Amino acid sequence: MTLTIPTWLTLARIALIPVLVVVYYLDHRWSNLAATVVFVAASVTDWLDGWIARRYRQFSKFGAFLDPVADKLMISTALVITVQHHHTVWMALWASVIIGREIAVSALREWMAELGQRAKVAVAMIGKIKTTVQMVALSFLLYREPLLGVPVFQIGEWLLAAAAVLTLWSGFEYVRAAWPALRADDEKSF
Repeated sequence: MTLTIPTWLTLARIALIPVLVVVYYLDHRWSNLAATVVFVAASVTDWLDGWIARRYRQFSKFGAFLDPVADKLMISTALVITVQHHHTVWMALWASVIIGREIAVSALREWMAELGQRAKVAVAMIGKIKTTVQMVALSFLLYREPLLGVPVFQIGEWLLAAAAVLTLWSGFEYVRAAWPALRADDEKSF
């Protein structure tokens, strides 16, 4: 297996997960800034690996598998540490919606792959928008402190709520796209 530049960037994103956790919990004034920088760097690699893969045609099956896994691991980790630090009902609810949808869509994609119809649940534009909103929201939530008088954390809370709504919407779109194949498979079993 040849590792392409996009795959190396995806592996780097995974390697940044424990760095994010350690930096977030350091007992220093700058730990929130450092955690935000690590998360933003990981988020940029998500965009960059896709751009390089498309621009230079550096696609691989391993990279196609690993990229969404890396995204889900990074987002889930950021959500867990954010909820642990700011344990409110709303924060836990938004995090549960986002993580639950990621698990459900991954299972749906696996099932569709078994049916030979994985292309029907390919990433759609709403999924890309959802991911972008999640990454911006989590960057604000990890930073936590007001910045030049701007209530960064509160903006992050609202953005996370918006991300949860987009998460449900995109999850619905995936189920809707897969529904005919799922119904046909169900009818075969009777």
